[in-house]
Amino acid sequence: MAGIRVAIMGSGSWGTAFGMVLADAGCEVMMWSRAAGVARQINEEHLNSAYHPGITLPVKLHATTDAAKALTGASIVVLAVPAQALRSNLESWKSYLAPGSVLVSLMKGIELGTSMRMSEVIAEVTGVAAGRIAVVSGPNLAGEIARHQPTASTVACADEASALALQEACTTEYFRPYWTTDVVGTEIGGAVKNVIALANGIAVGMGLGENSQASLITRGLAEMARLGVALGADPLTFQGLAGVGDLVATCQSPLSRNRTFGENLGRGLSIEQTIEATKQTCEGYKSCQPILELAQQHGVEMPITEQVVAVLHHGQSPKLMASAFMSRDTKRESSLAP
Repeated sequence: MAGIRVAIMGSGSWGTAFGMVLADAGCEVMMWSRAAGVARQINEEHLNSAYHPGITLPVKLHATTDAAKALTGASIVVLAVPAQALRSNLESWKSYLAPGSVLVSLMKGIELGTSMRMSEVIAEVTGVAAGRIAVVSGPNLAGEIARHQPTASTVACADEASALALQEACTTEYFRPYWTTDVVGTEIGGAVKNVIALANGIAVGMGLGENSQASLITRGLAEMARLGVALGADPLTFQGLAGVGDLVATCQSPLSRNRTFGENLGRGLSIEQTIEATKQTCEGYKSCQPILELAQQHGVEMPITEQVVAVLHHGQSPKLMASAFMSRDTKRESSLAP
């Protein structure tokens, strides 16, 4: 994809790793960073040591603190800021967007106050048509990708041609994207898996074993699928990379911020201590409440999500989570059963 100009709006862990993928695929990448020191280090040393210490960045990846400079002429704009900061940032960036550019969300959250998915926020703020809004999601732990460890991902866009173009732009020897038009399912998978990973981390922190974790992950997948289908998603999406793939990686890896957040709670740290110990954005902490509200609006039961919200935002002891989960009525098993 030589000659494709890409703007990465955000210089955090995943934004930097995906910028590396795009540069390695042949794109000219300009990354926007809020921090002048980060931009300088990327340009002068080809490093972003705050997030990927010891990893040399591609020479085709450059950085700036000037949003207009990053966005001008970019045919692909990758949005890699915290989910709750998207709206305010987009308001200040939208006038710089190039006509016809494809806006790509790397964010895995639901907006507080509106319960909107990130693609919906992008559409509302910018007025861009659905065919120009894409989502990338899957088992994509940034630290592993930065080290060129093989992974696959889902590229979703309502417009097939845009999905295929983005797929081509980010295909490398170590990063294999598969395309879909199911934006809803891809986003719901990415957002809900963070909440289930928090629950699984709590279980790990409490010393619970593989049976407990497997049960949480499996029933968490059912919650994810129920909500997605209620919103119009394809149920098969949740059997793929953006569903079970992302869920397993996030629940099982010590690199997962959401799992680590939950582990600290399960070990007895307070919410305040856990937040202090967390060095990067934990999307599940802020998104669990709007996800539950979205489920309630559509009459979808999400018992694990309910317990995570109770622990994180209503003072419930993490120890009560397991007993509440086990007190659920037994019934016929089905992937979409409440």
